[in-house]
Amino acid sequence: MLLLFAGAPLVMMHAVHGYRVPVWAALFPVLAGLTLYLLWDRTFSLRQELTRAVTLATLGSILALLLVGGGAVAAYVAQELPDKFLSLPRERPGVWRKVLTNYPLLSVLAQEFIYRTLFFHRYGPLFGRWRWGLILASGLLFGFGHVIFKNWVAVGLTAAGGVWLAWRYAATRSFWAVWIEHTLWGWLVFTVGLGGFFFTGIATGWRFSL
Repeated sequence: MLLLFAGAPLVMMHAVHGYRVPVWAALFPVLAGLTLYLLWDRTFSLRQELTRAVTLATLGSILALLLVGGGAVAAYVAQELPDKFLSLPRERPGVWRKVLTNYPLLSVLAQEFIYRTLFFHRYGPLFGRWRWGLILASGLLFGFGHVIFKNWVAVGLTAAGGVWLAWRYAATRSFWAVWIEHTLWGWLVFTVGLGGFFFTGIATGWRFSL
């Protein structure tokens, strides 16, 4: 677990910043290997994982939290970082539209599959009945995975968000619930002006990976 979720991000960070390897090129071998592992594992059902529906109650909870928490984040950025507030849609609307379109498919799917689906299936037994241990481990390692951006804002924000998404997944066991929630918060972050903390500076790489 530590080799994959602590060691791999450090190797990726070195590859991206030391050798200017695009993020997607550094991530692809890891994602491909983990996907093949799950498909090979006879105790895992991809069909079952992808067919669990999102209930209306869960969707309502997701939207209510986004309304309250997202409003607070937007207000904070507008007050404390006015030069960044709405900078992407105002200054680079084309890039902003591409982020909204590509981010859920190129980033969120992979991250939730690795840090929720695979993590809970493969490493859940290590924690036994200590449910919160599993949730905290998933969330904190998710945050650590963002060391690739070389700033503690990215790590801190995603660690907090990762713990919440891990709780949501533990409570619902719905991949699509966490995919929706992760997507909505990512859209918010890039829209209000915090996207710069999730940029590697490598021109040929993905410019977003919250």
